[in-house]
Amino acid sequence: MSPPRTLFDKVWARHEISRDAGGTSLLWVDRHLVHEGSHHAFAKLAERGLKVAAPELTFAVVDHYAPTRERAHIKDPAIRRMVQTLEANAEKHGITCFGLRDPRQGIVHVIGPEQGLTLPGLLVNCGDSHTSTHGALGAIGFGIGATEVAHVLATQTLRQKKPKTMCITVDGALGPGVGAKDIALGWIARLGADGARGHAIEYAGNTIRGLSVEARLTLCNLSIEGGARCGMVAPDDVTLDYLVARPFAPRGALWDRAEQDWLSLASHPDAEFDREVSIDAADIAPTVTWGTSPDEAAPITDHVPDPATAPPEKAARIGAALDYMGLRPGQPLTSIAVDQVFIGSCTNARIEDLRAAAAVLAGRRAKVPGLVSAGSALVKQQAEAEGLDRIFTEAGLEWVAAGCSMCVGMNGDLVEPGKRCASTTNRNFRGRQGRGARTHLMSPAMAAAAAVTGYLTDVRPMLAERSVA
Repeated sequence: MSPPRTLFDKVWARHEISRDAGGTSLLWVDRHLVHEGSHHAFAKLAERGLKVAAPELTFAVVDHYAPTRERAHIKDPAIRRMVQTLEANAEKHGITCFGLRDPRQGIVHVIGPEQGLTLPGLLVNCGDSHTSTHGALGAIGFGIGATEVAHVLATQTLRQKKPKTMCITVDGALGPGVGAKDIALGWIARLGADGARGHAIEYAGNTIRGLSVEARLTLCNLSIEGGARCGMVAPDDVTLDYLVARPFAPRGALWDRAEQDWLSLASHPDAEFDREVSIDAADIAPTVTWGTSPDEAAPITDHVPDPATAPPEKAARIGAALDYMGLRPGQPLTSIAVDQVFIGSCTNARIEDLRAAAAVLAGRRAKVPGLVSAGSALVKQQAEAEGLDRIFTEAGLEWVAAGCSMCVGMNGDLVEPGKRCASTTNRNFRGRQGRGARTHLMSPAMAAAAAVTGYLTDVRPMLAERSVA
């Protein structure tokens, strides 16, 4: 009998075609998601006269360069060319394309789960590091480089070395105003940006089981920021309830068979991981980043670190981060003024994220400007049906179309040099949101609180006011 296996081991084994003497596996790819940045890979195919091996398993998405305003006539010729090139490549190879005129368009890591393209037990690849998001549904999802994208397009296979396994168990009840973004930033701050390097993470524990699929998507999305190859949550009834009747999900008898198979993917109780970490949910607070890496984060009640009191190997890095961010050692995080807010991205732009931000902003006015971009056209439509767009605009924020928007700054949405943004995105390195931009990562509720006060703010008192009222 084979030893008890983890969720990751089970799914990996299903996709391993062969393994060479050096330990590199040839894997079958179930879903290949491509976006505007994939033009290099399509060019490689054209150079060699190759066709896409499995166009029915390949899906194109316009998201990184998608303008969030004036889409009918894209003014910037570079952006227009990127969008048109993807749409032309998709048409040439018979690939379904979620383009700007498609009512299902959105961010690739939002619409994959939304459409049911992402299913438990699948292997999902995309030329984007945050493909780890898809693991929330019990799939293996990880980003690949341009050469690998070309290989998958041509063969529907990929060569990879199997990573080690790691289990992060979170147990207990989360406090008010604390969610998946705080769990993620919390463990990354604790373990470091390389804390999970070389590992596939499985998130477990009763706290994780209590999260919605949308929250799990946020958690798995940020796995890559802690150095992990991917993040996963075992399929359960919450997963099934989310997926049932999704456009690309199985139906009828196929669904019944799939349910049984998906639930069998859970890690065996006796399965061993290469590394295990346990976290008490009660220790997690609303968290924000202060530096230029996701692991440079702390509870909102904390202070900016002082490099003078840090170990020598960390002092220089802290000092450089504070210099770029324009912060003083030891200042309270709540004393940091922001110039604007951004609510969106593949991390936090689903309907639950927008509801959380709207719950804080309802009946209040923002002191700083901000941008709210839904994760997909369907999320935008649902938010408008619920009146969330009116809450945002009445608060003084701008409500725009779906896309990666200000997360990557490739589409015209930028933070100006030297300006400080409270952002629901996933990366805060130098220049991520624009040259010289200063980014503080946080949850949608925390970003909404920052909009109202103009400072990094603990959202909990604001939520308490709502509960009393």
